[in-house]
Amino acid sequence: MKDIKNRFLDYVKINTKSDETTRKTPSTDGQLELGKILAEELKSIGVQDVTISEFGYVYGVVPSNVDKKVPKIGFIAHMDTSPDMSGENVKPQIVENYDGGDIVLNKELDLVLSPKTFEGMARYKGHTLITTDGTTLLGADDKAGIAEIVTAVEYIIEHPEIKHGDIKIGFTPDEEIGEGADHFDVKRFDADFAYTVDGGTEGELEYENFNAGSAKITIHGRNVHPGSAKDKMVNSMLIANEYISMLPENERPETTEKYEGFYHLIDMKGEVEETTLAYIIRDFFDDGYDARMKNMQTIADKLNAKYGEGTVQVELKEQYRNMKSKVEPVMHIVDVAKKAIADTGVTPTIVPIRGGTDGAKLSFMGLPTPNLFTGGENFHGKFEYVSVDTMKKTVQVILNIIKSYAEEN
Repeated sequence: MKDIKNRFLDYVKINTKSDETTRKTPSTDGQLELGKILAEELKSIGVQDVTISEFGYVYGVVPSNVDKKVPKIGFIAHMDTSPDMSGENVKPQIVENYDGGDIVLNKELDLVLSPKTFEGMARYKGHTLITTDGTTLLGADDKAGIAEIVTAVEYIIEHPEIKHGDIKIGFTPDEEIGEGADHFDVKRFDADFAYTVDGGTEGELEYENFNAGSAKITIHGRNVHPGSAKDKMVNSMLIANEYISMLPENERPETTEKYEGFYHLIDMKGEVEETTLAYIIRDFFDDGYDARMKNMQTIADKLNAKYGEGTVQVELKEQYRNMKSKVEPVMHIVDVAKKAIADTGVTPTIVPIRGGTDGAKLSFMGLPTPNLFTGGENFHGKFEYVSVDTMKKTVQVILNIIKSYAEEN
């Protein structure tokens, strides 16, 4: 069986950064390249019915080896990495037997991964860690999940004495830009339920996520020569600043935690004549989410009343909803996963996802899909790292889930 560390290191060599501006699926060619590599790898280890769709989705199945009826279980991970930082020419660094102290990522850039800033590093003392070199993200989100699924599946195939039902495998593109489930063929996948392997901290199990939307605000101004601007110029950038100030300043990502929602300004471009703001809106509760989305338009209405109709335009878009309502009717999939984690010697921790996974949309498409940890931390940036020891724990969790459903009455 291929070492999970080397499998992961092979995957991160490929730049699979997604890009919402290309308007195609997959959004970047690197994802299709990785998809083809994964399809061939699955075939080589004995996975059946391996296909890659026109949209770059990779599917495969390990057929059941038991006579009785056993649930068909899916395992899903995404191939793309975040647009927030470069995923090109990733140079992973291996830290054996981590001592619990600072890790120098890049001496020249004076970049240090420190437990003083990232307290969670303490839980990985003694582990083998893989970090970045401080110039790119690592790609553990979600290439760690891919490596864990492939390794678990390979182990199952290599050990036919392990009884199991149909095991379905799916690798998706463009999860990071909210499109990972858009072309996922749930009918073709044919699972009773699934798990995304796309979480972070060791032991975490998630079946709640944000309701998520986006807002694009366009502010129209009027530019005239500043020397004769009195009562004529309308500076769109100043109106944009006014719009921002009308949102609650204590409801931003940097001021919220746990079940608290937020408004997040992610992009701002402007001149006197026109300014655009891009927001993402997040809330765990339907009424809170709906109120936030409505508030984006309410603020625009107030500014239009002040500056003239059409000055501020708002374009709202829903991205995904909280999967909790779709998972709760089949809570056994959470209970089994919780026990599977505990059986590896890890304390299971059920937490809400302050974000989303493909599982959110898939759950509303008829495929309930909670989320398992991968051992990755500090996703989407240069301080990202992953524990190899925890990756191996995740493989055990996947195997425990598979065996549990084959063994139960």
